[in-house]
Amino acid sequence: MVILNRSAEPLQPFPWSRQPLFLAAASYAAGILLAAHAWRPPAWWLAAAVVCAASSALLIARRLRVACGLAIAALLFLGALNTAAPPSADPGAAGIAPFADGREVTVIARVTRDGILRENPRGARQSLDVESESVSFEGALTSLRAGVRLTIYPAPADKEADDDAAEDAPAAQPPVYLYGQRLRFTTHLRAPRNFGNPGALDYRRVLAQQGIAALASSRADRVEPLSGFSGSRPELWRSQLHRGLRARLTARWGREDGALLAAMLIGERTFLDRQTRLNFQRTGVYHILVVSGMNVGILAFVVFWVLRRLRVGEIWAMAVTLALAAAYAYLTEGGIPILRATLMLGIYLGARLLYRDRAPLNAVGAAALILLVLDPRALFDAGFQLTFLAVIAIAGLGVPLLERTSAPYRRALRQLDAVDYDVSLPPRLAQFRLDLRLIAGRLARFLGERAARWLAIGCGRAALGIYDVLVIAALMQVALALPMAYYFHRATVVGLPANIVVVTLAGVLMPAAIAALLLAEVSTALAWLPAVITELTLHGITGSVRTLGGLRVAEFRIADPALPVALAAAVALAYALVVARRNRWFAASGLAALVAAALWIAAAPPAPQWQPGALEVTVLDVGQGDSILVVSPQGRTLLVDGGGSLGGQAAEFDVGEAVVSPYLWSRGLTRLDAVALTHAHADHIGGLAAVLRNFRPRELWLGTNPMTPALAALLDEAARQKIKIVRYAAGDRFGFGGAQVEVLAPPRDWQASARPRNNDSLALRLSLGATAVMLAGDAEQRIERFIAAEHPQADLLKVAHHGSATSTTPELLEAVHPRFGVISVGFRSSFGHPRPEVLGRLQSAGVATYRTDTQGAVSFFLDGHSVTARLPARR
Repeated sequence: MVILNRSAEPLQPFPWSRQPLFLAAASYAAGILLAAHAWRPPAWWLAAAVVCAASSALLIARRLRVACGLAIAALLFLGALNTAAPPSADPGAAGIAPFADGREVTVIARVTRDGILRENPRGARQSLDVESESVSFEGALTSLRAGVRLTIYPAPADKEADDDAAEDAPAAQPPVYLYGQRLRFTTHLRAPRNFGNPGALDYRRVLAQQGIAALASSRADRVEPLSGFSGSRPELWRSQLHRGLRARLTARWGREDGALLAAMLIGERTFLDRQTRLNFQRTGVYHILVVSGMNVGILAFVVFWVLRRLRVGEIWAMAVTLALAAAYAYLTEGGIPILRATLMLGIYLGARLLYRDRAPLNAVGAAALILLVLDPRALFDAGFQLTFLAVIAIAGLGVPLLERTSAPYRRALRQLDAVDYDVSLPPRLAQFRLDLRLIAGRLARFLGERAARWLAIGCGRAALGIYDVLVIAALMQVALALPMAYYFHRATVVGLPANIVVVTLAGVLMPAAIAALLLAEVSTALAWLPAVITELTLHGITGSVRTLGGLRVAEFRIADPALPVALAAAVALAYALVVARRNRWFAASGLAALVAAALWIAAAPPAPQWQPGALEVTVLDVGQGDSILVVSPQGRTLLVDGGGSLGGQAAEFDVGEAVVSPYLWSRGLTRLDAVALTHAHADHIGGLAAVLRNFRPRELWLGTNPMTPALAALLDEAARQKIKIVRYAAGDRFGFGGAQVEVLAPPRDWQASARPRNNDSLALRLSLGATAVMLAGDAEQRIERFIAAEHPQADLLKVAHHGSATSTTPELLEAVHPRFGVISVGFRSSFGHPRPEVLGRLQSAGVATYRTDTQGAVSFFLDGHSVTARLPARR
């Protein structure tokens, strides 16, 4: 949001007495944090709040400062009370839970979010949100309202159809289900589940915020449209308008540009390709693709500025601006971020109307306080923190800094011809006006006096505008360094220049695109100029992002900041806010502290967490796949496999970026010594490209694999990162940071086939003293017999192929004699893993077996004499 300040007065110390709502919000937030980390019964917090409030009321007439302090304390305890009170249970989630146990049910539901088709090698898949009306199981019908995210996948091809005719016929486009339609479908409901690793995203909470209580998938031929409409008319109109705008954007600017404009204008990011998303993330301008407070701010600024230039009264201009912002929030369905921004805009405009815009932090505090009272857990939401930190940085740091620096020069541009005005100004400003008049006088010889004066003043304002954008962008970079590191693990080197260019161009693009769409409804000719401006600015944005994002030094990924670093950054921000309006040396010290904290976060990675003298093996929960972290006794790191999505869905969800990397960052790791690929199946190779980008290992270990597209892409990424490729086969032995590595498979004469096979697996035995672990990938019976012939004893066995009956033969168990086993497998695996007969073999052999689907990530520590298992604490 753009914060305007009309004051010409010199800066005063931070006016705490004029920021009561900002202080109230800060105190309320502190109470929420206190209750989250020091639980007490709600009655305790209530009693403390009542005592403080009553004491404040008694002392307000005699000891004003003490009374204010007690009032602030009362708000702190009220925040703790609101947090300590148990949240109201979602009746939909509670009602649908008994049906989300793997059994097949029939659901009747209405569509609440339009279906979106995604291309897939096995046919287009459709994703949509529905609200159930009823659930039936074995003839018993239960009325139930709950949000469900449904994926519809293609039905298998008709095997009896003529193959040649089927090949020549165009692929049938599946129907897209729209808001309000009623459906009947047969499915297996699933409760949302988080990956059981430290640092993992709270996926359940994210879905709950969107009203989703269960997940489901169904074949297209098992989905039946029903008659009738179910839903609200306003939401239907919103859905139709949203869909129509997306179609118009694509029709006017083409598929690629239309997809980008749809993301920027209405928040529709479905049709963006992964490389585009990655470039915007690498340059630190991904917020442009998210409908957020910036969109509301740009829209509000343009509308208010135009209305005031048309001499519309301030009250009416504010009312129209707020109404259009609310309509825009309704159209985009931006969710909580856009509603937050609209609320903040309303409070700010109201404060401006009451001549309170000299205290913008008060408006920020009012909005934050309202949102925290309604939902105290919003304080822990990344979007909430980023939104309010950004506005606080602008209002609390940017405005005072600009008032000290550019604002006096901006005022000096007024009435440039009034020489007498120079006498009332400081010498530097008087000299600035004199220089501009001299420049205008020289230009007047060529352009005329009026044009020369206009050009000189215009250039001065443009230079000051560029300076303002530079200052605000730099402040945003340093003020948001901590949450960007904690939530997104990014330090963007090119973020400052990228934001200056992109945000400036976006400020032109948004009104131009909206004008083009509106004028096109009247006349195509009228829409030509704004359409051209939209296209030019859009290409300027994409060109800048592509150029800067393609640089090797565009960004580097960073681990979770250590607690002392996070506290230091928070203290630095608070100190900078307090001294921002004091004398220039105090203000400069606050900005220096903030910059130092940001540099500390970016340039001083935390110490990696490892146990010296022990060989650690941590099997991560990556669903139906494998990813294993090995840390040697001397701290060298090896990642074996990177997980991945089955069924060709890797483009939709990158396990390496979203699951494996956050765990490694939570351990303080920013580099890996080596990465090993056991074999090229999607659930092992899918996440490794992201791991190579994020952790730049020194070596990539491979066995014998066919050159699939996925492997070729991985090797290309390794070449870009200058990673050494090392190929191993059975019989190779070498040391690794105090541990010994023995390669058990594949055989040296192994021949790869056209497609990846489980028996391609690179099998490793790592040992320390008298203890050892065997990691055999997905090796099946043939390779297990080959391995068993060498009798490689191991205390810990990573059970091959996720507990499939194809592996873990009695011969292997007899040869290896493991005391511990661990199975990496998806929750309620659709393949039936782990198989009961495999679990029976492990039990008969006396193997203590752990599973990632029920226990999450499991760590084992081999000290040379014994093995200890540990379940890491989850964040």
